[in-house]
Amino acid sequence: MSQSDTMSPSKFSLMPTSLTRYFLLLIIVLLVTMGVMIQSAVNAWLKDKSYQVVDITHAIHKRVDTWRYATWQLYDNVAATPLNAGEGLQETRLKQDVYYLEKPRRKTEALIFGSHDSSTLEMTQRMSTYLDTLWGAETVPWSMYYLNGQDNSLILVSTLPLKDLSSGFKESNVGNIVDSRRAEMLQQANSLDERESFSSLRRLAWQNGYYFTLRTTFNQPGHLATVVAFDLPVNDIIPPTMPLDSFRLEQDNAPSALRGAEKEAADSASVNLNGSRIEIASAINSTGMRLVWQVPFATLLLDTLQNILLPLLLNIGLLALALFGYTTFRHQPVRQQGEPSAPAVVNNELRVLRAINEEIVSLLPLGLLVHDLESNRTVMSNKIADHLLPHLNLQNITSMADQHQGVIQATINNELYEIRQFRSQAVPRTQIFIIRDQDREVLVSKKLKQAQRLYEKNQQGRVAFMHHIGEALKQPAKALASQAAMLGTEQSQKLAHHADVLVRLVDEIQLANMLEDGSWQSAPREFSIQELINEVVPDVLPVVKRKGLQLLINNNLSASEQRYGDRDALRRILLLLIQYAVTATSIGKITLEVNADESAEDRLTFRILDTGNGVSPREIDNLHFPFLNDTQADLYGKANALTFWLCDQLARRLGGHLNIKSHDELGTRYLLHVKMAASAPDTESDERLLDDVVAMIDITSSEIRSIVVRQLENWGATCISLDERGGSQEFDLFLTDNPSNLTAAGLLLSDDEPGVRKIGPGQLRVNFNMSNAMQDAVLQLIEEQLAQEESVESPGANNENAELHASGYYALFVDTVPDDVKKLYTEAATDDFAALAQTAHRLKGVFAMLNLVPGKQLCETLEQVIREKDAPGIKKYISDIDAYVKSLL
Repeated sequence: MSQSDTMSPSKFSLMPTSLTRYFLLLIIVLLVTMGVMIQSAVNAWLKDKSYQVVDITHAIHKRVDTWRYATWQLYDNVAATPLNAGEGLQETRLKQDVYYLEKPRRKTEALIFGSHDSSTLEMTQRMSTYLDTLWGAETVPWSMYYLNGQDNSLILVSTLPLKDLSSGFKESNVGNIVDSRRAEMLQQANSLDERESFSSLRRLAWQNGYYFTLRTTFNQPGHLATVVAFDLPVNDIIPPTMPLDSFRLEQDNAPSALRGAEKEAADSASVNLNGSRIEIASAINSTGMRLVWQVPFATLLLDTLQNILLPLLLNIGLLALALFGYTTFRHQPVRQQGEPSAPAVVNNELRVLRAINEEIVSLLPLGLLVHDLESNRTVMSNKIADHLLPHLNLQNITSMADQHQGVIQATINNELYEIRQFRSQAVPRTQIFIIRDQDREVLVSKKLKQAQRLYEKNQQGRVAFMHHIGEALKQPAKALASQAAMLGTEQSQKLAHHADVLVRLVDEIQLANMLEDGSWQSAPREFSIQELINEVVPDVLPVVKRKGLQLLINNNLSASEQRYGDRDALRRILLLLIQYAVTATSIGKITLEVNADESAEDRLTFRILDTGNGVSPREIDNLHFPFLNDTQADLYGKANALTFWLCDQLARRLGGHLNIKSHDELGTRYLLHVKMAASAPDTESDERLLDDVVAMIDITSSEIRSIVVRQLENWGATCISLDERGGSQEFDLFLTDNPSNLTAAGLLLSDDEPGVRKIGPGQLRVNFNMSNAMQDAVLQLIEEQLAQEESVESPGANNENAELHASGYYALFVDTVPDDVKKLYTEAATDDFAALAQTAHRLKGVFAMLNLVPGKQLCETLEQVIREKDAPGIKKYISDIDAYVKSLL
């Protein structure tokens, strides 16, 4: 052990140093590899581009040699051929000193600049024919300039459309090119020591073509020198990957010795760095020129990185890993001489762990003792076990515990303890004893049971207190309410109202107490939801009218549908929620919607919507406990803080729940879900109350219209509106929510009427939210109309009919009056009140002449409503006149 202990510090100190050296060597190797990789890629790219530039120079040299030969052939053979007088040549003068050669073959075209004779024209024809042969398969533009030393004229032969260019919008460009060529050729003709020259690379603007010019001078004794120039294109020589505008052609300033050695040595290219650009140059043999290609340094870098991207990324990743390993092991703490070794660190951790175990054992609320029976030594114990250890015989306890499944009870100093024995699975012959104070546990258990009994007693006392105080308050409150109601003054009415509120609050407190102690019993029965709503509306109508709110009841259930459940509980829930919504709403409306859930036929959803300011989240917390938070109030009192909890508890007794969602300044939505099974529908009779009855609906509000139409259609009526009614269609009932439109018999719909009220002859005001009131009003109106029809069909009407037949005007009546009635319908449909008044007046005269008093009175009433421009009244009285005329016929 001593040897290993002395070796361990050196091991811990040498290992990180060796690893850092290895990582450092790996980093250097990776950096060198990366440099070599990049250098190799750059050299490969430069070599590839150099080969391409050399290939281009070879192609240019070959082209120059080819057209040198063509130049001599053109001068010696083509131009020097004797004249052919038999040929008829024609030329066209394009403008002053510019002539166009007319020829059948049009591969090339020729222009002659300056004064000339027929020999020049014939020579131009021969040169153009010769060049037709040479350039017949070419697709790039070619041009030849011939400065004639005989008459100083300039001949231009080109594959370009010279005639179009000379006469078109590019005339100035062609002229500029010809002038510059003439100047260059004259300058070369005057140079005695230069027979051949080259231009730099040029660009043909409208063809996007690049070319250079080969000029050759021929001296003639006694004449001016003749100069032949060819524009040699390079577009077809340069590869597409190399931009044309990056090339240039310039004089080669290298010594003549080096140019001579070029022919013997292999062709090569030179690479130079010019600022931010790289220049690759290669000489063109036998021309004294060189081709230079310029490329930006960034292009070199991008192409190189693109070629070596994958291995470069791999190398960078390895380099990052090497740097991470180097920094990690470099900063690892190295043990110095004299620091504790690894076994010392382990012993320190064991000591810390033992200290923690001892602290945990000392904090246990039980006595813990670990005893080694072999050595009769206590391994571990806490203060409770140390206090009891002098009074314990562990040998006897062990033997007794083995006989009683490891659990015994012992009395020490008149205190009862329970001792549990466990054999250690890790260390043989070691016993673990857990000591519990039974007397203290029994005492704690007795205290808990006593506290539970006291709590239950308090709960029962509170329930009894609430019950008794409710009974005690109920009788005085009822007596106060009855006595206040007997008084007739306004103050007594207010007193009676407050007394009723007090009585209702006491009833709600008693109901809450019954729900809490479980004494409330449900009383289910079969009932109609619509009949329940008819009872709820009159109860909440006074508080709704008092605040000027609008109440809408939208029952989407069938009118004859019956449900089985607790009717009284549902009625109380709806009353409480609507009253709370009225208190929380200052302006707007309160809507009650009743729907059957699509998921389950026995579930109903009551949705109460108000347009108030919304209830706060603290108020909604009253849903879980009554009177937990304060509620909002209006001019007539505060909202009941017991409402939400009471409604939720009743809803849960009905198999559902209450959900409240509120938004500031937008209102509150109360969602009540209950479970009430639907009874089997009665299919004995399909006849409904208002079968074959047509109702005219003139209602502005779409919500009221949907409520009224659904009720009437449930009773079998057919509903039509003013815009749907045909010109001659009749109706039996007229319903409207606008008092100004009720000019004849009909129903005026309202939401604040307690029931049905007669407001005029054949006119009733009814609350559309109450189906029973609507049904009574409709039946009463139908009865009145039937009575009127019977009076019209009385013997007086028969006498009128008999008098009409006896008067001798019956045939004239049949021919004219029905047509006038039809005119009334037509003119009323087009709102032509002037024509309508004339027709009504004419009918009134007919009825007066025939002494038909009812018809005359109807026409007079019709004239009155026409002057008032009352469209519904006009249609109503036209229909009455039509019925009267039909009765006479």
